[in-house]
Amino acid sequence: MNRFSLADFPVKYKRVLLRVDYNLPLTENNKVNDNTKIKASLPTIKYLLQQNCKIIIATHLGRPDGKIVPALRTDPLAEELQQLLPNVSITKLNDCIGKEIKQRILQANPKDIFVLENLRFYKEEEKDTLAFAHSLADLAEVYVNDAFAVSHRKQASVHAITRFIPSLAGILVEKEIMYLNKALNPQRPAVWIMGGAKLNKIEFMNNALDKADKILVGGALAFAFLKAQKIPIGMSKTDHDSVTTAAKLLHLKNRGKIILPVDFMVAESISSTAKATAVRYNQLQMNQIGLDLGPETIALFKQHLRPAQTIVWNGPLGYFELAPFSTATKEIGRFIGKLAATTICGGGETVEAIHKFHLGHTMTHISTGGGATLAFLSGKKLPAITALEENYRKFKNSFG
Repeated sequence: MNRFSLADFPVKYKRVLLRVDYNLPLTENNKVNDNTKIKASLPTIKYLLQQNCKIIIATHLGRPDGKIVPALRTDPLAEELQQLLPNVSITKLNDCIGKEIKQRILQANPKDIFVLENLRFYKEEEKDTLAFAHSLADLAEVYVNDAFAVSHRKQASVHAITRFIPSLAGILVEKEIMYLNKALNPQRPAVWIMGGAKLNKIEFMNNALDKADKILVGGALAFAFLKAQKIPIGMSKTDHDSVTTAAKLLHLKNRGKIILPVDFMVAESISSTAKATAVRYNQLQMNQIGLDLGPETIALFKQHLRPAQTIVWNGPLGYFELAPFSTATKEIGRFIGKLAATTICGGGETVEAIHKFHLGHTMTHISTGGGATLAFLSGKKLPAITALEENYRKFKNSFG
């Protein structure tokens, strides 16, 4: 579908409201703990600076539930952005709508950046209220969505706002859509690695079965499939809904694509000093917890991954936070990083593991979205992206 993008829209000298996702972890003394998402927005910011725009940055932070929460003000985000752009004038504003805010922006110079206060201090943001969206739009002449991670939500700053001013996809959003489309329309063979704990996205797994040639199942997810087959899993983590879903998937015609582990690393407790032992998939004892894939499974997974042209990785393969159970996630991550395949990774814990083991530079694309990435890979339309397409139809005769 068509939408406006930065490359084809006249933004020069315009006031631009740039919606980003700076929902970042903060330290106890209110400093940014991980600036990955801020860095991901820099290509769009630098492009707008080259175009002599005034940039108005809007984001949410945490869950203030429509109340002013001092610990969730956006000041630390503005400070972090200033460190990354030391030669740019960056001003933190104490609200995100209103006459005073608009006046400050109108009086500014081209290339000045403003960081608005937390959007979620207004309950109207999450309610997708038109009046609030209109007040945000009133600050600018052009809107740019570079917050892919929020694009699966109908919220005022990514959805309703597109009703009022020309709305563009930012560089990060375009990049996300391009690579996630490659996952859904892959070069074959296509292999999806699915880990983590929950199988609560049946659409995601169904789409994986449709798009992939093989699905390698690791993490606690594997135990749902074993339990569904009445195989004992000891004290390993699973839940009723995941087991029910796994049972349904194992009855589908294309279930042969699902590759389950043949062995696990188990222990009697979740601890960095626990003694890890390799056992066959059907030999877990009552007092044992499966916490990582065993060596035979790692070798099996590598065998399936070697010929792949497209690899989609969602979810770690073991309890990677503890060294004794990090082997599969680390080894498989290193292995796919050396392949010629297009490697697309997504999901909060997956990204955390990739950074922990310094694998980022070896992957083709690391998605910034959690729920948005899952929704996209499940084949769902993202409301904020659909809104950009509708905006294009509305404004194309004026700016097409």
